[in-house]
Amino acid sequence: MRFGLAARIADGDWLDAAALVDGPASKLRTQVQSIAARTILSRNTSPDIPFDRSINAYAGCEHGCIYCYARPTHAYHDLSPGLDFETRLFAKPEAARLLRHELAAKAYTPAPIALGTNTDPYQPIEGRFRLTRQILEVCAEARHPVTITTKSARVLEDLDLITAMARHNLVAVAISVTSLDARLSATLEPRASTPENRLTAIARLADAGVHVGVNVSPIIPAITDDAIEAILARAGAAGARSASWIAIRLPHEVAPLFREWLQCHFPDRADKVMAIIQSLRSGRDNDPAFFTRMKPQGVWADLIRTRFRIARTRAGIPQIRAVLDCSQFQPSARDGQLTLF
Repeated sequence: MRFGLAARIADGDWLDAAALVDGPASKLRTQVQSIAARTILSRNTSPDIPFDRSINAYAGCEHGCIYCYARPTHAYHDLSPGLDFETRLFAKPEAARLLRHELAAKAYTPAPIALGTNTDPYQPIEGRFRLTRQILEVCAEARHPVTITTKSARVLEDLDLITAMARHNLVAVAISVTSLDARLSATLEPRASTPENRLTAIARLADAGVHVGVNVSPIIPAITDDAIEAILARAGAAGARSASWIAIRLPHEVAPLFREWLQCHFPDRADKVMAIIQSLRSGRDNDPAFFTRMKPQGVWADLIRTRFRIARTRAGIPQIRAVLDCSQFQPSARDGQLTLF
């Protein structure tokens, strides 16, 4: 058993636990605990992702996406990757100060900072803590490039700042759209923005001159894959400049949670869905290996790639890669600030 939480194995009973803890008609109650981080930039050397540094100002995610590959990270806190992950959250209130300090280090070399790599930077508690905005303000002051990945239209609350950074080629945004079916989205991603609001966010960002792309992620075979063409058509019409996709990944405790979700919402096809998912990952629920974990294999994977490529072309999405400018970087003093643009 990982990290010593005895109750974690029973975490697949998340639906029953919700009723016991919160009552059948009540909403889940979110608790947020502040943690004192010593650093804020996380580094990685993974060959599978296009960035080497990221910031996660929050741990856990209120969106409650059942498929979220980050759920097992809550085990490090001896909390469950199920209900705890989406209701017992952590915030790092000193994120902006720490970032300013780290950017001012003499040995620091700029490269795009990724926001939204583990939990969503615009989940609902951002409305209270505003940590993502504070981080963007530091990046704007230092003219440091940043990428944002989110499934929340709340990103538009920072449109003024993002637009200003876009004028200097310092920001790119990716909006994740999993389905166009609001009811399906409500069960998959219960507290994320509706599909229509995400598409509206793409359009408003594009109209403001921001490099914005669409992530059709994750694709769940026999559940959401039928929407690939429609999502790309809508995103292309909204002004998306690029499009990408990721097949669903089910690491550690995510697999039993997802299986229970399938049995609850799609009992007629649950076995079929899992069989296809395993066909993408050499017969396993998940492939954790470098170089292959983000590249599903097999007939279904080839079919999705072909459909996606054709649909992206038909949607008129130019597939322009954002190449952000690192040459303008001018860090502020560790205890001071530069003027915003």
